[in-house]
Amino acid sequence: MTRPSAPSGRSPASPPAALALGPPPSGIEALEWDGLEQAVSGCQACGLCQGRRQTVFGVGDRQADWMIVGEAPGEQEDLRGEPFVGNAGQLLDSMLQAVGLDRGHRVYIANVIKCRPPGNRNPEPSEVAQCEPFLRRQIALVKPRIILAMGRFAVQSLLATQEPIGKLRGRLHQYEGVPVVVTYHPAYLLRNLPDKAKAWADLCLALDQFPSTEPGREPSIPT
Repeated sequence: MTRPSAPSGRSPASPPAALALGPPPSGIEALEWDGLEQAVSGCQACGLCQGRRQTVFGVGDRQADWMIVGEAPGEQEDLRGEPFVGNAGQLLDSMLQAVGLDRGHRVYIANVIKCRPPGNRNPEPSEVAQCEPFLRRQIALVKPRIILAMGRFAVQSLLATQEPIGKLRGRLHQYEGVPVVVTYHPAYLLRNLPDKAKAWADLCLALDQFPSTEPGREPSIPT
């Protein structure tokens, strides 16, 4: 029997994680941008560092109103060092453009996991736990006014819940006082086209909380 696709951008297979090679960086909560990026690039706190080409820190406006949080790098992200590239990245760009945003203006994009899991497998809980402090510091530095959590691991990390996306989407959540809107990962949407309408509704929910478009400009549904 074929296993149904999970509402996540990751592969469902989860082989055991490699052992940590060193302690996690200390003092993450006090780092500024340059120090934080250096800490990520040098991190060896879990076995994912063994297979990475490079870390995937984040991209965009570091004083953004909107923050997009994804799951983990895939092959193209690992090659380019940038989150959300390839087909999933193109879909995300189309979604953002439909509401008057782009990844270089008023938007900051980061993943929970900063190194690619082998074969695009799901990240292990221990790997998520090691990387979460980096994401939390990024959020603290950006100070976004709205967070769009895309995919199961982003949602579980930010909201500290095991509830599926289907039960969490459609209403507002909070991360340290910042509104959080839950939605599907673009890679999942590419495999499950009917759910694109739900993702659009989620984007409109975020837009209702914090408008992105200029006065007189209306959002348009992406094709």
